[in-house]
Amino acid sequence: MVKSRLLVASAIGAVTIAIPAAVYAHFILQAPASWVVENQLGDPQKAGPCGGSTTQTLTNAVTSVRGGDPIHIKVQETIYHPGFFRVALSVLDRKELPADPEETVRKNARGADISVSGKIESAPQPPVLADGLFLHHTNVRNQVFEADVKLPNINCAKCSLQVIQFMEEHGVNAEGRFTYHHCADLKITANPDMPIDKRWPGQG
Repeated sequence: MVKSRLLVASAIGAVTIAIPAAVYAHFILQAPASWVVENQLGDPQKAGPCGGSTTQTLTNAVTSVRGGDPIHIKVQETIYHPGFFRVALSVLDRKELPADPEETVRKNARGADISVSGKIESAPQPPVLADGLFLHHTNVRNQVFEADVKLPNINCAKCSLQVIQFMEEHGVNAEGRFTYHHCADLKITANPDMPIDKRWPGQG
């Protein structure tokens, strides 16, 4: 198990390692509770912004948290691929969630796009809470990653916390190119002893 306690993550430098080619990568969002029922690999997760599908089963889970507190993020990589994770938050509508990370690609022998890297924001701004989390280039079977990410001090009845994985050295998936997506629904109640973060929608 790999654990890290972070408020905001950024890139920590490039590592050059020979990595076997792989076709897929999957992860399970273990905490907070996912908005959909995930299978043993973490599907559905390919389509943005939250990994929905036409056959998904909703969990109806809403995690109650206090604004300004850290929220515990826990994911398990069920099929390995090098890359990193990003955490973002929408308040009023999932359309507020950012586009998937800007990608750098190369062409393989057949002329198809293969991901080289994704852009990591060194100083994340709303709606991104943390970027470059769990940057890894080593295959550890069923690896678990954990971090505490600070929430803004806001009020929202049903926010969506998005956790995505950008995969390096990966072919294109039709639904999400090089990114896999999960979301969790949150009810955030602002801490009255702290100022409201008005950078977020609907906060006055």
